[in-house]
Amino acid sequence: MTDRAALADGRIALEQADQSVRAGLATLARAPDAEVHQSLSYDLAHCTAAVRIAQRFLVYGEHGPDEERLAGVFTADVLGQVASAAFGAESRWGITDGALDGARAYVAAYGAPDVVAGAAVAPGDAHLSDHYGLVAATFRRFGVDRIVPVAEEVHRNDLDVPEEIITGLAALGSFGLSISERYGGAATGDVADLYGMIIATEELSRASLGIGGSLITRPEILARAIESGGTEEQKLDLLPRIASGEIMAAVAVTEPDHGSDVATLTVTATPDPRGGHVLNGVKTWCTFAGRADVLMVLARSIPDAEPPHRGLSLFVVPKERAAGHEFAQLQQGGGRLEGRAIRTLGYRGMHSFEVSFDNWYVEETALIGGPAGNGRGFYLQMAGFDSGRLQTAARAVGVMQRAYDEAVAYTAERRVFGHALDHFQLTQVKLGRMAAIIQACRQYTYAVGELMAQGHGTLEAAMVKAYACKAAEWVTREAMQLHGGFGYAEEYPVSRLFVDARVLSIFEGADETLCLRLIGRRLLDEAARTA
Repeated sequence: MTDRAALADGRIALEQADQSVRAGLATLARAPDAEVHQSLSYDLAHCTAAVRIAQRFLVYGEHGPDEERLAGVFTADVLGQVASAAFGAESRWGITDGALDGARAYVAAYGAPDVVAGAAVAPGDAHLSDHYGLVAATFRRFGVDRIVPVAEEVHRNDLDVPEEIITGLAALGSFGLSISERYGGAATGDVADLYGMIIATEELSRASLGIGGSLITRPEILARAIESGGTEEQKLDLLPRIASGEIMAAVAVTEPDHGSDVATLTVTATPDPRGGHVLNGVKTWCTFAGRADVLMVLARSIPDAEPPHRGLSLFVVPKERAAGHEFAQLQQGGGRLEGRAIRTLGYRGMHSFEVSFDNWYVEETALIGGPAGNGRGFYLQMAGFDSGRLQTAARAVGVMQRAYDEAVAYTAERRVFGHALDHFQLTQVKLGRMAAIIQACRQYTYAVGELMAQGHGTLEAAMVKAYACKAAEWVTREAMQLHGGFGYAEEYPVSRLFVDARVLSIFEGADETLCLRLIGRRLLDEAARTA
């Protein structure tokens, strides 16, 4: 292999894979009943995401030989994934049986066990500037000093997030990373804002997903909705308090019978003679709803709107803080707000609640955007969720990185058959593939952050979320496997990382819905326009 063969040959091989995936999308776009072919659409969405991440990762490979090796290993892995998805499905993709044969030599070279194993020895650097390196070091230190010592106890006993973690993150400015300086945050309006958010999210998730990385997501989603569509009075009132951590937020969108199908939500917001609205109905999977000071509630304020999503509005609903796993609050006049935490396998600490509204009154100032915001809630909420998906990808990277770190440490110490576990080729291959996947996902989150800073990146945010979250399941599973029996014991953090990773493909857009309704549709539209 020549010094730059991994990059030049990788681009050629990925072009073949890209052409095959595009052919599949074009074939599907021509079908009169494309919506019926969900399995094909799902496969093509994931393959497209994988190819685009690999294409971007080859740019990272230009930094040096270690990075080149990582890029080659990941590219070979992606080529194998695409070839596997297309195998036996060539007619459905609209490609010939040998369409991907040209990539075979590349996979043989850069997917070879000794090459993959070498990636574990030198997993590459993030190549951050001094400024962003300091941001990463600051949040990593906070995670190590303040989060890691309590993470296992919170997880095993399903406790609340300790208040000292919230106040500590507030002191670091964590809740104002994406809020404009004008409104008390740290955002300046350029790519630095999203880079800071991505890096902070990854490092906090590395310490704990449940009481670290996810704490800054909900303020981010609410703040973006308010900045996008709130009145100036709402911005001046709410954003500085969100940025300072004075008020913590939870997001109440999902309903028991309406998961990712947001447009058909049924919780109602009925105009009231007092000037505001009365909320009725049940929301579920409201993470952090107990401790939160406000709920961001998406409710139907225009009952007969067509299409239905135009009848939804966003409300900032104040509530009293509550500790533990349930709460009940009453209003004068009979309004009732109740919440009950849903027991979960992992992702503990913030607690996910089912919340019921029974004639719960909110002032007219609670409607984001005021009267002009009536019926605009769907659009404001989706804008916030684009950033939320990018954050979720960063959370997945953080969880994967911690799992990798734990696996590297354990396999160096554990001795079997007279050698340390990391002496064996299979261990090295597992670790090498982990290192390549983690760095590829990390670099693509940075790239998507740049796009979003320019007002683009909705599709790319969905793709990196879909790919990184599924990858996190594999990485944490293999890290757990390398621990053997101890991986199944709560004595080691890797068991927590494994169950935490499982939720990533479910929230912020379930993987199937994300691939079919957002990624798949956008890609099919592109294919149709190209045709």
